Amino acid sequence: MLNLIKYNSLNKYKQIVKTINIYAENIKNYDNEELKKQTKKLKQSLQVNKSNKSKIDPILPEAFATAKEAIRRATGITLFDVQILGAIILNNGYIAEMKTGEGKTLAAILPAYLNALQEKGVHILTVNTYLAKRDAELAQSIFNFLDLKIGLVTPTMSYIDRKNQYDCDITYTTNSELGFDYLRDNMAIDASKTVQRDFYFAIVDEVDSILIDEARTPIIISGATQENSEKYKTASQAASILKSFKDYEIDEKGKNVTLTEEGIMRCEKFLNILNLYNVNSGWIKYIINALKAKEFFLKNKEYIIKNSEIIIVDEFTGRIMEGRRWSEGLHQAIEAKENLPIQSENKTLASITYQNLFLLYAKLSGMTGTAKTEETEFTKIYQVSVIEIPTNQKCIRKDLPDLVYKSEYSKWQAVANECLDMYQKGRPTLIGTTSIDKSELLSQMLDNLQIPYKLLNAKQENASREAEIISQAGQRYSITISTNMAGRGTDIILGGNPITMAKTILKNHVKSTQKSFKSRPYFNNIHEKLYKSQKIDSLIKQAETSFLNENKNIDELGIDTYIEDVTNTSNLLNTKSKIDRKNFQIYQGILNECVILCSKEKKEVVELGGLYVIGTERHESRRIDNQLKGRSGRQGDPGKSRFFLSLQDNIFRIFGGEQITRLMNTLKMDDDTPIESAILSRSLNSAQKKVEGYFYDIRKQLFEYDEVINSQRQAIYSERKKILKSVFIRDCIIEYGENCIDEMLHAYARADINTRHKILVQVLKLLNINTQFSINRLIKIDAIELKTFLYEQLRISYDLREEYLEQLRPALIRKLEKYYLLQQIDQTWQDHLEKMNLLKEYIGWRSYGQQDPLIEYKNEAFNLFISMVTSIRQNVIYLIMRSRLIVNI
Repeated sequence: MLNLIKYNSLNKYKQIVKTINIYAENIKNYDNEELKKQTKKLKQSLQVNKSNKSKIDPILPEAFATAKEAIRRATGITLFDVQILGAIILNNGYIAEMKTGEGKTLAAILPAYLNALQEKGVHILTVNTYLAKRDAELAQSIFNFLDLKIGLVTPTMSYIDRKNQYDCDITYTTNSELGFDYLRDNMAIDASKTVQRDFYFAIVDEVDSILIDEARTPIIISGATQENSEKYKTASQAASILKSFKDYEIDEKGKNVTLTEEGIMRCEKFLNILNLYNVNSGWIKYIINALKAKEFFLKNKEYIIKNSEIIIVDEFTGRIMEGRRWSEGLHQAIEAKENLPIQSENKTLASITYQNLFLLYAKLSGMTGTAKTEETEFTKIYQVSVIEIPTNQKCIRKDLPDLVYKSEYSKWQAVANECLDMYQKGRPTLIGTTSIDKSELLSQMLDNLQIPYKLLNAKQENASREAEIISQAGQRYSITISTNMAGRGTDIILGGNPITMAKTILKNHVKSTQKSFKSRPYFNNIHEKLYKSQKIDSLIKQAETSFLNENKNIDELGIDTYIEDVTNTSNLLNTKSKIDRKNFQIYQGILNECVILCSKEKKEVVELGGLYVIGTERHESRRIDNQLKGRSGRQGDPGKSRFFLSLQDNIFRIFGGEQITRLMNTLKMDDDTPIESAILSRSLNSAQKKVEGYFYDIRKQLFEYDEVINSQRQAIYSERKKILKSVFIRDCIIEYGENCIDEMLHAYARADINTRHKILVQVLKLLNINTQFSINRLIKIDAIELKTFLYEQLRISYDLREEYLEQLRPALIRKLEKYYLLQQIDQTWQDHLEKMNLLKEYIGWRSYGQQDPLIEYKNEAFNLFISMVTSIRQNVIYLIMRSRLIVNI
């Protein structure tokens, strides 16, 4: 029924698309100045509809038509109707599933423009900085026609630059930068140091990667703590002598280890201690982390070593994650395993899950080529539905049945032989691998077969170079090995991408005239044709003279940027430089030659059957497999995909492949003979569904537990923001003091006479109240009078304190109030986070007592939060009322 509603909705949207196209035909006649005035006109229309909740809906057709025309003028591309349909879906707060090559990047421009007219800020989020930069530059070339400013937030920016970028109409950044900026803003000690506005509307590119894959782990800002690095080294030595299945048991699915009785005794003997689980020694944490580092975290798979540091490899994208570290001492355990310098363990200063971060937006939408398999999770957690957008042209790719080999070695031999066959035919082939080791194993096998190839894995750190190689993976004779989704966000165009090719030719000839272009690893059949072209040769010589002689101050890295600028038509419109115009003409000449050759090359590739995609291992999710397959068959192109698997692959080994193993043994099949059958397909689908369900449960549990702390986080951050923005916070301090009195009098009312005496002493000491009344006289006063008396004394004492500090230095008290408030909130919140992490670790044991761990966690968390709030109030009051200041004159 739900799908029926969605398809009916698509039909309804088709009428809106027609209206948009009618507007667009009229707007085509506007000159550039008239087009720019459209933004002001549409903003004025919004002011008229201010009382209407859906005030942007009436202007949607005209706004989308305006943006469509700006795209046409900036890029020469006229949007397809399906792209406009995707844009409407995004604007309405859905996830648009648009297949690879359908133009998601340009589709996002339309809803971004419409929502930016409200001047609340629009965020477009991507998976890496390279894509954010590329898309922001494209967007700026478009929005130059519409008088809107585009922002870009990158990791190296100062807070002032970040603030300026977030203040733009539309801001491009990555999900991680957004999260870290949000946490840093809520740790700022000055309102001027915050960079973000309130979250209004976000469009998430590759939404499944960001909101599903990366949602297993929270965003954490950490600070170093003092830890004994020798313990990590000793634990690593202990782990090296322990034997799996004898001293410890391995849970590969949950990535956990459990010591056996024998293993515990061996550890105690090695460490020369009586009790491994003694809370005061804490050895068990170090031992378990050392064993996890040994069994689950493998070099060139989960991490690489660079400059004597452990660098994490993102398991979903295959890219390295510099600056990121595993928490809870795991990173240090891996450093100890690799005999590297051990850095300090980190303490959590602030954290938030991606789920709760993105739920802060008033409106959230996303786009990807593969989201339908995770629709339940998107709906339940993020409250957004997935709508499939039809392709512009029918997909004719053939997905062949999987081939399963008995041994892993036989599988890799079969893949290498398949690559040889494809190379001999000249058919472009993309091979997806799951780790650096596997990609390098295949590359060695291809070397032995003397097959030229391009290798992309986490060791290649330049994302632009990665995208450049992926964009040319559709050329004839091209064999490309890639870990996971390297080059994501870049389409593979059959015959090659002429624009990327023209820029590459310019860059490499200008940057390295002394080195033959033929010696470069990406040199292949089509480059050879270009290299032999006399016209290209003449243009290149002109380019070398023009770029090097007339731009002598441009260094090697600057040439990359300069060529990007000079080949951008929209940038060229704004320059008066004759040199730039000359260089642009040279580029156009090279580009024209590339277009001609790529067109011829495409026809030949189409005759060969298009791009052939080979998968070498099933992933944990069908969705990630679909992403790999989706590289082939874009925009109606032919293509083929096939997975080569073995019974030793993780998905079979961990999640079940016993049936197939028994079948192959029964049939006495040799290692080199693959199997494909209905049983195989069912078993594979069942295994993947198990994995998907398992990881969904992990994310769901993370979300449920973080929901508890999220309500606390919002309360603390709201209080903090209020204090940060306040100029006069004396009333807040008085309120804290009165709350302290109320809390202590609540305990006072239930106490016996001796305890009452102690409580009154504490109250008077805390509030620094000097009174002539004796404690015995105060005890005799009834509760209401006592409360009134203490309130009055608090104000008198605070007035005296304020007067004293004003005499020392004017306005000092106001600064102290804010400083103590923020300091105590931050410090106590950090301690609270540590307690909550410990609580989450041990609360699971409550299930053995027939108690629901989540309910118990909520109850304990509530008590901890009340205790934290009480502590903040009392500490602030004590510091302000009793601190002694020394003022140097």
